[in-house]
Amino acid sequence: MKIASENMNLNLRHLRALHAVAAEGSFSAAAERLCVVPSALSELIRQLEATIGAPLFDRRTRPPAITPLAESFLRDTEPLLDGMDRAVSRLRQSAGLEDGTLLLGASPSAISELLVPILLDFLDNRPGLRCKLHDDIAETLARMVSDGRLDLAVAGRAQHSADLHQQAIMRDPVGLACAASHPFAQKESVELSDVGADMLIGLDANTGTQHLLTGCPDIPRAFLTPRLQAHSTIAQLCMIRAGLGVALLPRNAVMLFRDPQICFVPVRGLDLWRSLYLLEPARRPLTEAARAFVTALKAKVPTFPED
Repeated sequence: MKIASENMNLNLRHLRALHAVAAEGSFSAAAERLCVVPSALSELIRQLEATIGAPLFDRRTRPPAITPLAESFLRDTEPLLDGMDRAVSRLRQSAGLEDGTLLLGASPSAISELLVPILLDFLDNRPGLRCKLHDDIAETLARMVSDGRLDLAVAGRAQHSADLHQQAIMRDPVGLACAASHPFAQKESVELSDVGADMLIGLDANTGTQHLLTGCPDIPRAFLTPRLQAHSTIAQLCMIRAGLGVALLPRNAVMLFRDPQICFVPVRGLDLWRSLYLLEPARRPLTEAARAFVTALKAKVPTFPED
């Protein structure tokens, strides 16, 4: 539909002026309601009438009476003003985080020690805000941030992508995870030579932890293809707790459930660390909820290590 250029001279101020006069019954009362001087209100009505090309008030009466043409125009424009008021109200609520949803992704090992304490405070102060937390491996989370299914994520480093901005936020050492009943649990530390490949429970090759172990020259190659393998850290921890074996894991992953039946034992001579990254979209702005969460995250983790 083609819009006549003269219609562009109308704006919400003209409509609100007309509706205010109709509601209040006089120009002076309408001006007070709109917090403008009467002359300014009269000028808005004059401009509106000039654009329409017909009078909207019968000025022979005191106060001026609304014409049938104006009454028809009021009915046509009332839904427009109501819709605008609702839209602005929702916009203000979203900007003030009184409403909306935070779509957050996380590696499982980033949840308990890092994200849960922050979310407790973040959501407690914003009762109208909702949060959906999606846990997965870093590469999957990175794709979800890139294509807009997630606002942001905290995970291991993903493969380089122009659609992502990745910033390291914390790191933890890789050590040995074992059941509390395992002999290793009684030791302050172990050597890699103490660990046999037949004891190990590995992870899916696509996980960040497995990539980390594969890239470390100090890890025996036999450790990379153990007989037992889990698809996720959660499954791996369940197997460790049941006494099926041990695993090389980042400390925060071992402490995922703070389970007293699972222990973290340092490995002497192994200088291997897992970094967690904040994954943000590089080609679209953050939502207000995501922006506020990043601020809360940085307040809790004030020192962001270099990549």
